[in-house]
Amino acid sequence: MFDDNVGVAHPKQGIGPRYALYVDSLTFNQAAYGSQHPLSIARTGTVGELTRRLGWLPGTARKVCAPASVSTLCRFHNKDYVLALQAADRDGKVSRNFRARYGFGTMENPLFAGVFNRAATTVGGSILAARLSLENRVVFHPAGGTHHGQPGRASGFCYFNDPVYAVLTLLNAGTERVLYIDLDAHHGDGVEAAFEFDHRVHLLSIHEVERWPYTGNPSKNPRICNLPVVKGCGDRDFERLIADVALPFASSTEPQAIILTCGADCLAGDPLSSMNLSNISLWRAVEQFSKLAPAVVVLGGGGYNPWTLARCWTGLWARLAGFEIPTILPDFAKEILATLKCDLIDDDDIQDTWLSSIADQPSYNI
Repeated sequence: MFDDNVGVAHPKQGIGPRYALYVDSLTFNQAAYGSQHPLSIARTGTVGELTRRLGWLPGTARKVCAPASVSTLCRFHNKDYVLALQAADRDGKVSRNFRARYGFGTMENPLFAGVFNRAATTVGGSILAARLSLENRVVFHPAGGTHHGQPGRASGFCYFNDPVYAVLTLLNAGTERVLYIDLDAHHGDGVEAAFEFDHRVHLLSIHEVERWPYTGNPSKNPRICNLPVVKGCGDRDFERLIADVALPFASSTEPQAIILTCGADCLAGDPLSSMNLSNISLWRAVEQFSKLAPAVVVLGGGGYNPWTLARCWTGLWARLAGFEIPTILPDFAKEILATLKCDLIDDDDIQDTWLSSIADQPSYNI
């Protein structure tokens, strides 16, 4: 097992036989990625605030995670890379050699104050979520989903690869059949590369075709089901793909545990993809997959429109935990959404529903 300092909470009575837990940390509320970066927007902090203010996050449901230790991080990532990122964060600078070799200190993966602790806490959250899920729970860790991280290099805004640690935690606990599902608009190349040859892990990904990182083509490996979709893919095509291909593949693996990355960048209105899903279609898919295993971890992932992301993950938590989503939000929730900003989205493109409701209207493409 991992030898980090992440504790395991004792089971308590909750909602239903597989009640939901929410993994969080104040670390995720801190400013990150500097300025003029797609991830410098408000994300999980807004989700946490909305869920609390709406009364959907009782104290028994919220579990606080701690950063993974250096020794734990070195179970997947190269030690020289881990120590280099730690040193760069401590010193507040990156040498030209480190930038070229390790991929951080760039516009894509900038150096910012606290980057090492934030990335390590994301990993700690996924380890904790995986451990908690083994008690027949569904566990939501919205700050997770950094699925592009490579063993020795930062990639795609990801410094460490927390989904890999969630899978490893389950495997180290004796789970023999793990299914990793990725619904982010960008293919989770780092997770696929990590488990491509591990017979205990099956991988399923639905992502936009010809979108960075330009991986995720249909595979000849029977344990990998890559389903790239065309630009503009809406609810009808997505739901047909889920019913006809994704769910049958997922069911056939007979998973004992599921890790699911639920990026919000596949939603209509996201500036870094051309997919056109509604959040209700995405929620439905997560619920369908979650019924296939007794242990389920749901991670966040991409998402660069702060309004669609906050509404998606807040609503997803409500669906997982059994709370009723109102048609129109109360005024305090509207005020929270009204404070959000994003340089990648023009003011004229901000839709009224992004400020007043949680659920989208279906986006059935013709």
